[in-house]
Amino acid sequence: MAAQEADAGSRVTITEIARQAGVSVPTVSRVVNGRSDVSPQTRARVEDLLRRHGYRRRPASSPTRPALLDLVFNQLGSPWAVEIIRGVEEEAHTAGVGTVVSAIHGRSGDAREWVRGLRARASDGVILVTSALSSLHEELSVLGVPLAVVDPDGSPGLDVPTIGAANWSGGLAATQHLLSLGHRRIGLIAGPPRLLCSRARLDGYRAALEGAGVTPDEALIVPGDFRPESGYAGCHALLDLPEPPTAVFAASDQMALGAIEALRGRGLRVPQDMSVVGFDDLPEVRWSAPPLTTVRQPLADMGALAVRTVLRLTRGEQPDSPRVELGTDLVVRASTAPPAS
Repeated sequence: MAAQEADAGSRVTITEIARQAGVSVPTVSRVVNGRSDVSPQTRARVEDLLRRHGYRRRPASSPTRPALLDLVFNQLGSPWAVEIIRGVEEEAHTAGVGTVVSAIHGRSGDAREWVRGLRARASDGVILVTSALSSLHEELSVLGVPLAVVDPDGSPGLDVPTIGAANWSGGLAATQHLLSLGHRRIGLIAGPPRLLCSRARLDGYRAALEGAGVTPDEALIVPGDFRPESGYAGCHALLDLPEPPTAVFAASDQMALGAIEALRGRGLRVPQDMSVVGFDDLPEVRWSAPPLTTVRQPLADMGALAVRTVLRLTRGEQPDSPRVELGTDLVVRASTAPPAS
């Protein structure tokens, strides 16, 4: 029975320990790390909970053990994630570092299980990729694990190095390209509003329209979630408007491919009947029909820079800048043309 209780307890998080002790997470962190600035009564209460739950500190790194980094996504399976993994793997291999790739799937149980595994394998650093992984930051801080975040979700108070792309200028460039071709009714299939990158691309779209003297039409902005299905549904919603757009900017390549499929299903041609622009420049869009005009964000470079950042932290060095945005570039292919007369 005791072994079963310890095993179940090892899944508990620092946040839960703090809640049960009636103290803050930093206080638990001070107890775990042997700091003296905690009252004896509080220390005793926290240590008792740590023992009861079988909470174990992460083992210290060994100089003879190969270095190891954890790369953590909320979801895996998209070509977008594959590109980041490619950049991380190539840079880690060059540095002689191993990698462990995990997905949390937005579930607290999976997050607890991942933290438990992290303690056991004594990773030297962690790279978190986008979405709602902010709950892990406090836990990693307590464990003393160097951390960098790729494509931050915009969580307030994020005090760790972040690596992203110039999403605002990318949205601006995509929309300006369509404006330069003569389009004035330009639809946007937006990304999830909770994500910083989505909001920045939307703001870039609006800025380009306003800069050209075009009042943004809210009816031309439809929601999406970066997946092809939402691009397909969003394009149908735009086509059903009394006055459909002549061009569509999809805030991800996968949504752009879904939009092209929706147009094909309506018997419409790209770009003769409607122009389409994406965002990401995934390898597959060079071979779509037609090849997709898109905004290239350097996903592999973002992953590589995250590795270099975390390795600097493991050596006790600080990154040159805590917030890095890598540049985006417009890649013009065959999916855009002037509007039909």
